[in-house]
Amino acid sequence: MSHIYAIDGLVPVIHETAFVHPTAVLIGDVIIGPGVYIGPLASLRGDFGRILMKEGSNIQDTCVIHGTPEQDTVVEVDGHIGHGAVLHGCTIGKNVLVGMNAVVMDQADVGANSIIGAMAFVKKGMLIPERSLVAGAPAKIIKTLTDTEIDHKRLGTHMYQRLAQRSLATMEKVTPLRQVEPNRPRLTPDMIYPDYYRP
Repeated sequence: MSHIYAIDGLVPVIHETAFVHPTAVLIGDVIIGPGVYIGPLASLRGDFGRILMKEGSNIQDTCVIHGTPEQDTVVEVDGHIGHGAVLHGCTIGKNVLVGMNAVVMDQADVGANSIIGAMAFVKKGMLIPERSLVAGAPAKIIKTLTDTEIDHKRLGTHMYQRLAQRSLATMEKVTPLRQVEPNRPRLTPDMIYPDYYRP
């Protein structure tokens, strides 16, 4: 992990069961909890304020996480942060999905079991009640989520929790093949989410 940096004596903390991709950048006061997945090219800069990723949460490819000295940037248990999202000095509640390329600004507080739609812009200080579907720029609360919608979100998060395990167990740097081998295997749903796969 060549992209892990201390600043002002603060060293990032990564739980032994978390997976941090080698191209991700972690700086300073960053705390990564159990079973967390940090994807390729994610940037978690704890050089102004603390970043806290709680158990089972994930930060996907090219996400940017930053904050301020006044407030920690927190992703609670089972938080799910989609590709390219930006979090800045906010709190993402338990089992929340932040969609791809969404932005959540300082002092925003997203209630548990909510979904922030792709490309939404959550303004500074916005308080989002639990179980909310939020979309738009600026973001607005669209409706209250059903149990079925929340369960569907959980499936996606479990896939990333499983990906952290798969990555720790099998990901390795290799030399590419020059041609496709005969009978090349495929990834199957039961490999990706075995506890939820229904044939």
